[in-house]
Parts: sequence; C-alpha cells; structure tokens
Amino acid sequence: MWTAVLLACLGCYLLKLAGMSLPERVLSHPTVERVADLIPVALLSALVAVQVFAGGGDGPALTLDARALGLAFAVVALLLRAPFLVVVVGASVVAALSRLV
Repeated sequence: MWTAVLLACLGCYLLKLAGMSLPERVLSHPTVERVADLIPVALLSALVAVQVFAGGGDGPALTLDARALGLAFAVVALLLRAPFLVVVVGASVVAALSRLV
C-alpha cells in the first residue's frame, strides 16, 4: 500500500513540475485557458453525480433517495440565482425532510 501511495505522490509531483515548466505562451493560449477553467467544474460535477446516484449495495446500481431531492433543489435554486448559502442550507433541509417522510 505504501508503495502505491509513494508512487502516486511522485506522479503528482512530476505532473506539477511539468505544468510549471511549460512556457508562458502555451499557458496563455485561449484554448488552454478555457479548458483550465472548465476542468474543475467537470470534475466536481462528476463527483457530485457519483456521490448522489451511486448505489449502496453490491454491484453498479443507481439509487434515488433524499440526496437526489436535495440536488434537485440545489439545481433549481442555482437557476433562480439564489445565494450560495441558501442553496446549501435549502438542499440540506430538503434532504433531511425527505428522509423523515
């Protein structure tokens, strides 16, 4: 296990070093800037989707439970331009209330 952790650390360090060694003209290219802006959004969206819809049992399965209702509330609140705190607290309240029912 420690070998895998140390290799992952080395890989992350080398990846960071490779990114820092790129010339400025490559990093300032509009396509690179656009991709760099969108990658965190895509990764976070994928993480949320996996955490909300991943099945808790054996094998791959989709699960619809209180988390999905909380996510639905958050999406609607974001579309209505609600403040971030309202989105988070509202989604938590919706998920908690749906668990009570």
